[in-house]
Amino acid sequence: MDTRKLYEKNYKKLLLIPVLLLVLSITILAVKYASTGDIINKDVSLKGGVSATLELPEIEKSDMESYLSKRFTDYNVRELTDFSTRQKIGLIIDVADTDESQLTEYLSQNYEITSGENYSVTGTGSTFGQSFYKDLVIALLFAFLFMAISVSITFRTFIPSVAVISAALIDILATVAITSLIGMKLSPAGIITFLLVIGYSIDTDIVLTTRMIKERRGDLYQRISSAMKTGLTMTGTTIVALIVAFMASASPALKQMFLILLIALVIDIISTYAGNASMLVWYCKKKGIQ
Repeated sequence: MDTRKLYEKNYKKLLLIPVLLLVLSITILAVKYASTGDIINKDVSLKGGVSATLELPEIEKSDMESYLSKRFTDYNVRELTDFSTRQKIGLIIDVADTDESQLTEYLSQNYEITSGENYSVTGTGSTFGQSFYKDLVIALLFAFLFMAISVSITFRTFIPSVAVISAALIDILATVAITSLIGMKLSPAGIITFLLVIGYSIDTDIVLTTRMIKERRGDLYQRISSAMKTGLTMTGTTIVALIVAFMASASPALKQMFLILLIALVIDIISTYAGNASMLVWYCKKKGIQ
């Protein structure tokens, strides 16, 4: 890739890509909030409700969904598989806005279930779920805040620091917007994954900013090229590992974590090399850094 041709005259145009991505993400989240009162889709553990495990492999997922739809409006059915053989052994049923006795009574009308043998159920109160969700969001906000402070202390210049922080912000907002669009119901593990997103995001941005601002080996565009080779290698190997892990995992929570990270890493390529790099080229030109 000829980075000189890419950035020398096109850096302002490239900068429009992450800006449009940020505006689109904020618009999606605003519409989501206006229509539902929240920016994400929560699973039972965050919203409050009941999660049941039914170890009856003969029951089809579609049949269970059809049966639940007659009584409940907010539910999710997943297949439960054996970790070693990958064979289906039952279903996991999540139903919001109900309690354990109501779900058990309804399921027992159509299926032969025995608590402790082929059936287990746990409930999460709505108050507890909401409190847990708020605590996770606060932890995420503090993590982002301390990341921003660390970046500011490291570079001690306004524009490079803003470039890194804005790239991380785009990664988070765009990933949340995409998970909302595809209807992903976030679990606590999914929200915690955004802490990893912050870490993965600033890795490539710090490499890029350090090479462009602090190092003086080669000209500006050679340093960009060097940083891109390092950053894209890091991101590419992580994406491959996450794809393999996603395909091999039988755990819905792990699959959700891997998918969120995959989305965030793809977004990070855009925010880092179209956004952060373009802002830094602009900054270097203003400061006469070659």
